[in-house]
Formats: sequence, C-alpha cells, structure tokens
Amino acid sequence: MLRTKSLSIGVYWLLSLGLSGLLLGCSSDEKKADTPEGAFALAQEFDNEERYEEAITRYQEVKNKFPYSRYATMAELAVADVYFKQESFPEAQASYQLFKELHPKHPQIDYVTFRLALSYYKQLPETIDRDLSLAPNAIAIFDEVIAQYPNSPHAQESKDKRAEVIKKMAAKEDYIANFYFIRQKWDSALGRYEGLMKTYPNLGFDAQALSRAAISANKLGELEKSKKYLSELKNKFPQSSELESAQKEIR
Repeated sequence: MLRTKSLSIGVYWLLSLGLSGLLLGCSSDEKKADTPEGAFALAQEFDNEERYEEAITRYQEVKNKFPYSRYATMAELAVADVYFKQESFPEAQASYQLFKELHPKHPQIDYVTFRLALSYYKQLPETIDRDLSLAPNAIAIFDEVIAQYPNSPHAQESKDKRAEVIKKMAAKEDYIANFYFIRQKWDSALGRYEGLMKTYPNLGFDAQALSRAAISANKLGELEKSKKYLSELKNKFPQSSELESAQKEIR
C-alpha cells in the first residue's frame, strides 16, 4: 500500500511538472508575440515545423496587430508562400496577386510575380483533354517576369515554363482538330488546323496540320486552298508520311 502511494505521488509530480512546463511555454509564446519581431518569429517556428494552418493564423496576427511594422509586409508574403507550400494554389495565386497590387515596388517583386505565374501553372491539368482556361494567365505573367525582370534568377525558369504551357495549348488545339477530322466534320477541322498553324507554328504539329487541312479543304470543295496547303507540305516536309497520306487521300 505504501508502494502504491509512493507511485501515485511520483505520477502527480510528473504531471505537475509537465503542466507547469506547458504553462510556462504558453506564457513565453504569448510574451514573444507582444512584439512584431517576436510574433513573426513565432509564426516562422510553426511554418518551419510544417504546421501550416497555425502558421497562417500567426502571420495574420502579425499583420493585424502590427500593421505599420515591416513585419506586416513580410507576413503578407509569408502567407502566400505557406499556401504555395501547402499546394493550395488558388489561395496562393490570390495572395501573391494581392501582394503585387499592394507592394508594386517591393524588392522581391520579381519573385512574387514569378510565384504568381507558377501558381497559375500549378493549377493546369496534366492532360490536354481537360480545362486549360488558366493557361493564358500563366503565359501572361511569365511574359511579365521575362520582359520586366530579365536579370531575375527566375527569368530562365519563366521562359521554360512558358514554353511548356504554349506547347500544351497547341496540343489541345491539335486534339480538338483531330476530333473533328476523325468524325469528318471537315469545316470545323479545317478551321482548327488553320488556327493551329497560325497561332502555334514550329511546335511539331505543322506537318499533320498541313496534311489534314489540305484533305479537309479538298472534301469541302475548296480546291485552291487544298492545293495551297499541299504545296506548302511538299516544300516543308517532302519526305513525310503526312505528305504521302494527303496525296493518297486527295487523289
């Protein structure tokens, strides 16, 4: 019985010490949060521990409690970065856009603009048969990075990502054109192939587009246009299977 009582006392002291430590920790955190530096550092701790929801809450507190401190601006950008790390890309997009509007002369505006473009890019589907409506937004913002911040460390990646998005849009147009062509919707197919050649030249789609544009025009009785595309196909891709297919179909 004495042994049981001793164990109970030991457990009590352990619990008391744990509770005291927790209370001291909470008190220390609250004291730290009384200054903008401390509040921001506390938010960063949660951020570094990948406790992102708590980090966002703490960064928001910095903005609300110390709106005229430089840490308020740092917290605004940190919130956008946390959303990006969370892969909450629509929220990151909105946050970077707001930061860009509020702080157009910020020293890291090239980074903010790049991250805004990347937030659009990350929302694009992996397959071309799905919605690509955000692709023009991504291209426009990547263009902004390239044109306005050519010496930025993010300029080259912006060029690379921009090229990826443009090729994806071209592939989407090719996909739609082929959809109509296979179903013998010659008028719609011809319009799509012509748009593809005009808007996205030299991306690997020209030979098939010329071939199928020539065939579609021929099927519609637009013989001059068919001859024009066939002639261009002969000049640019003389040994191609696409030329052989077009000639065979038109004959």
